[in-house]
Amino acid sequence: MESDVTNRYDAGMQTRRQVLGDAHVERAEATKVAFDAPFQTMITEGAWGTLWSDDTITRRERSMLTLAILAATGNFDEIPMHIRATQNTGAAPQDVLQAFMHVAVYAGVPAANHAIKLAKQTYAELGIEL
Repeated sequence: MESDVTNRYDAGMQTRRQVLGDAHVERAEATKVAFDAPFQTMITEGAWGTLWSDDTITRRERSMLTLAILAATGNFDEIPMHIRATQNTGAAPQDVLQAFMHVAVYAGVPAANHAIKLAKQTYAELGIEL
């Protein structure tokens, strides 16, 4: 069982680096302390080692789903991070817009409007012209 957990953690860390970039992961690791280490391990194994490492759907599709879910549930703080990650997952700005348009219809225009605002700001920071 330990080798499965180790493999899931290692796979998660590799996927996390591929999606979010080494700089982001290094910053997150640098701020980790004993208090939040179990949480960081859980998300590395679960979110990154199990979910994001699965190839049933593409990382582009996962980006679109993740952004839509974040917007629909009002978890706006992570939207800029996942917008930046689209540079590594292949989700184009128009893909992201379509995901947020779905949010507007199924979860509410204000949530989609705020997510689009965050996306525009993040793309501008990245130097991506829309």
